[in-house]
Amino acid sequence: MLLWEVIRNIGLRDVIDIMVVSVVVYWILLLLRGTRSLEILLGLSFLILAFLVARKWGLFTIHWILSNFIDSIIVFIIVIFQEDIRRALSTMGRTPFLGGKRFPPYQPLLIEELVEASSSLARQRRGAIIVLEREADVISQVELGVELDAKLTRELILSIFSRDSILHDGAVIVKRGRIFAARCFLPLSDNPRVSKLLGARHRAALGLSEKTDAVVIVISEERGSISLALGGKLTRNLEMGRLRTVLTNLLIIQKRRKRVERKVKKLPEKSSNGEHTS
Repeated sequence: MLLWEVIRNIGLRDVIDIMVVSVVVYWILLLLRGTRSLEILLGLSFLILAFLVARKWGLFTIHWILSNFIDSIIVFIIVIFQEDIRRALSTMGRTPFLGGKRFPPYQPLLIEELVEASSSLARQRRGAIIVLEREADVISQVELGVELDAKLTRELILSIFSRDSILHDGAVIVKRGRIFAARCFLPLSDNPRVSKLLGARHRAALGLSEKTDAVVIVISEERGSISLALGGKLTRNLEMGRLRTVLTNLLIIQKRRKRVERKVKKLPEKSSNGEHTS
């Protein structure tokens, strides 16, 4: 009877309140999914639950210890989740109805140059990382190398990643459809679920994709394979045609972008044979 009374007294304002809170919680969980921050959040939730139980049952010592901790929980949250908070605010700022800017569309010719360059690098087993910036600024997340501001061409990419080139270590950053910089170093992924078999290039690609919305192409020097990192997920062993389709959908065909992102993120991270990859 009491439950029925509560349900009967729920008004439109209460429904809106519940829906907004549910959406916010769901969005936060999606943001933290697959990261160490989610495990920390679950740990904090357990401590809060223990605090409530201790207060209910009169466990004074436990209640006193946890109450002192919870008094400072806001500071703990800001310190522990500062990277996630910054990423969330950046994501909100890029939302169209908040006035966020859309990334400049990539041209089909540029996509073709990227695909041809990636295919050539893979055939020659030259390791490479190519970062394609979209809405979120990637420069603040990387250790910037040599600034170039050059037209993106297949020949220039092959020249940069030539074994004789002083620029071949690190990543190339593509910004606004141009090669902005080379020999850049990316943050490694700190996700504990990432396969231990992955090499430094793939971990770096994943690390940047966890912090920004960039599309990161990785060429394995050992296996001569092409991979793509997006949103903290890695798609392995992409053929030339598949790479062209994915890049076109992610960078040019705006209306299909979200659907393609979801499909890419659902693909398995590990290769079928589980070999070490540089």
